[in-house]
Amino acid sequence: MLDKIKDLYSESIQTQISASSLLPNAIFQAVQNIVACLLRGNKIIVCGQGRSYANAQFLVANLLNRYELERPSFPSVLLSLDNAIGSAIIADRPKQQFYQRQFNAIAQQGDLLVVFSPFGNEEMVLDTINSALNKEISVIALTGANNDHIQGFLTEQDLEITAPTVKESRILEHHLFIINTICELIDHTLFSHS
Repeated sequence: MLDKIKDLYSESIQTQISASSLLPNAIFQAVQNIVACLLRGNKIIVCGQGRSYANAQFLVANLLNRYELERPSFPSVLLSLDNAIGSAIIADRPKQQFYQRQFNAIAQQGDLLVVFSPFGNEEMVLDTINSALNKEISVIALTGANNDHIQGFLTEQDLEITAPTVKESRILEHHLFIINTICELIDHTLFSHS
């Protein structure tokens, strides 16, 4: 059992080491895109499916409330799975349109969509990306190494940040690290003078 724990630490550390050389430019670009969106007075719309929903919630909590720095709230919206809205949509529409309906009601040109898609094939997320493309809204997609499917949905204006692993648990924990990094850099970019 102790060896298994050490192996899991090693696996996680190796993912972080790989990501540290592969992802800094993409994370920097994500921060730039989010900051530009906020400075325009637009909002960040976030969604995730399955276990990634928790990471989507965490990002919105950091943007709406705060990360480490006390500062004004940033306009951000979580496309929601768990309420009467979701129940009503799922009763009347195909499952893959779950987020699409919410997104189409609130998205405006200049907004930014952030999606968490560890496998790159989550139908609800892909349909929402498609809606964003139709509205000319840029997308930041956090994915894992098995992401071929989602790449067909993204355009040159979009950004993909790929955790360098195929194991879901490592993808999710790395996405959480990316969220923390992005939030810290947003605060630093907008409030480093104070």
